Amino acid sequence: MPIDIFTFNKLSLVYETHGTLNAEGTNCILLPTYYTGTHASYARMIGAGRVLDPAKYFIVSPNMLGNGVSSSPSNSGSYANATIANNVHLQHALLKSFGVQQIKLLYGWSMGAMQGYHWAALYPDMVKSLLAVCGSAKCWPLNEVFLEGISAAMGHDGDRAAFGRAYAGWAYSAAFYRNELYKDLGYQTLEDFLKYWEDDHLSFDARDLMAMLWTWKNARISDAELAQIKARTIIMPADTDMYFTVDEARIEASAIPGAELRVLISPYGHCAGAPGRFPAETASIEAAMRALLA
Repeated sequence: MPIDIFTFNKLSLVYETHGTLNAEGTNCILLPTYYTGTHASYARMIGAGRVLDPAKYFIVSPNMLGNGVSSSPSNSGSYANATIANNVHLQHALLKSFGVQQIKLLYGWSMGAMQGYHWAALYPDMVKSLLAVCGSAKCWPLNEVFLEGISAAMGHDGDRAAFGRAYAGWAYSAAFYRNELYKDLGYQTLEDFLKYWEDDHLSFDARDLMAMLWTWKNARISDAELAQIKARTIIMPADTDMYFTVDEARIEASAIPGAELRVLISPYGHCAGAPGRFPAETASIEAAMRALLA
């Protein structure tokens, strides 16, 4: 599982690979990272006998710009806000340096899905299949309101604890909190769970959190651009996701030729799609992968 750095146009892209590229350059699976995620975040989905099997595929997970691993405010004095397209073009340069000719499957959750839509629109002849889980192609108005709210919680003093606590209310569903499902995750009280969200966000640099948020908020793509997608596409929103909604997934699916909408039924809200986190939801995601890879 080599971890390396690719430098292009003064930007550093840190990535992890699993498996070996075939002679034709056609067995690549791309896993773009998501908000607060890193190359390690898809690890539970990868392994011998899994759908994402390194014995069959060349699996590449590039770190999104701004995530504190690739070029970010916390590690680069020259960092400038990066768009989704900036990320995609940099990742494209990385894959071409390997000799990749085709992305057999592009799978992403949340902002990883957002990058996937842009990848398939910007390089339609390269992306053969796309699985977008709990993520939209652009930042819709309710999504922007959510981002404005957590930005306000952060404030000018970089209050990451308040940011994390505010985020928790959107990440899961009403049923999750009503039925105290956080207890299944090892937290005995609601306060214990919220304290975990505080502590988790304290591990990030506030500048990086805001840089990734800027990328998310400024995601823009038109229906005409989505119509350029040639990839076989499965769009998988969660029925209880409060900011990447089923209605908006349906609108985007209607703009992509042949796209299939598969709704993920789950009480876990946006986090239903988190890679490898919940067994039933993971089984549904892997079934979609199998369909796309068949």
